[in-house]
Amino acid sequence: MEFLSVALAVVVAALSSAFSQGIATKAAMEGIARQPEASGDIRTTLILALAFMEALTLFSFVVAILLWTKI
Repeated sequence: MEFLSVALAVVVAALSSAFSQGIATKAAMEGIARQPEASGDIRTTLILALAFMEALTLFSFVVAILLWTKI
């Protein structure tokens, strides 16, 4: 049963992160298409946001490992 909860935690975190990153990238590309002169600022903000999303995914992976090993 514990393997199922660990697998579910990792899958939910990975899927939600992937969808969120896709939505953020889509919005950034639309913003760059509308205002090409702001592409540098938009790109910087996008990379920062993607890094935070990925960090949350990695944190959930660590929590899942801790649950699996019951620490």
